[in-house]
Amino acid sequence: MSVPDVNEATTSPVAVIGAGSFGTALAIQLARRGSRTRLWGRNAAEMMDADRARRNPRYLADCEFPMTLVATGDVDAALRDAEDIVIATPSHALRATVEMLKPKLQAGQGVVIACKGFEPGTGKMSHEVVAEVLDASHPYAVLSGPTFANELGRGLPTAVIIASKEDAFAKRVAHRLNGGGFRAYTGHDVIGVELGGAAKNVIAIAAGASDGLGFGSNARSLLITRGLAEIRRLGERMGAESETLMGLAGLGDLVLTCTDNQSRNRRMGLLLASGKTIAEATTEIAQVVEGIKAAPEVHRLALRYDVSMPITAVACAVIDGRMTPREAFATLASRSVRAEAK
Repeated sequence: MSVPDVNEATTSPVAVIGAGSFGTALAIQLARRGSRTRLWGRNAAEMMDADRARRNPRYLADCEFPMTLVATGDVDAALRDAEDIVIATPSHALRATVEMLKPKLQAGQGVVIACKGFEPGTGKMSHEVVAEVLDASHPYAVLSGPTFANELGRGLPTAVIIASKEDAFAKRVAHRLNGGGFRAYTGHDVIGVELGGAAKNVIAIAAGASDGLGFGSNARSLLITRGLAEIRRLGERMGAESETLMGLAGLGDLVLTCTDNQSRNRRMGLLLASGKTIAEATTEIAQVVEGIKAAPEVHRLALRYDVSMPITAVACAVIDGRMTPREAFATLASRSVRAEAK
């Protein structure tokens, strides 16, 4: 597969499947950089309203659509002649979405996975789900990094990494997005990019709970640092590259998600520390909190690969009701002395 030049890469059509905040922001950036972009959402009435208003009132009301962005509830219209497909649904909806798309896709259409999580129940990564459902005629890439949708939609400086086993495809996607304050890097470590993007959500819930309990900045720094150590230990066993987990999809996304209240996962931790239940906190946040579903899957991976992940373990205990946030931190504080490298 040859690498197209920038103009060719950014003018061919692209479809974004999933009209939540992140999907909408990516669609805006793609259109901003010259791609003829179709944003698809399941609610046809909402998509019609968004196209008429030239913004997504439900998720990104402050971010205006470029002229080359069309919102639609017709998936066939969204996919028609699209060279690349960006899937930005919640991770638990990925398999059903790809199965819906499969009979509609043409050979050679590339798939960009912009989900941050694992498949509930199986613990499979998003690229594994896509590879199972689609055949090898569709190149795929994963996109991740420290990105709040509202800032991306407003055109504020942002960077991501696009990882694919097919270097030409990663570069094609990067060319579509890069520019105007947006920096797109490429790589090949699909496992590392996905693991970093999913596991950091669990640590962010813990960081939010710590701040909600008033434990201060020292404790937050501790959770970020030791949380990264947990993710890197698991990544090493799973075949991820340490450099990836020290980059945008690992450390970068972890710091962002643990320290800013735009993060749904951090807000979940804050609300749990205030005494809210998972259901109450989810209702208040009013969007999917990926860390809630990711936590048990990360914990199962830790057990499978025999990796010590104590922050993840107590986060799971809080999520499933076996511990209060305060009890969870008391458990962490009682751990015995050990070398930092372990």
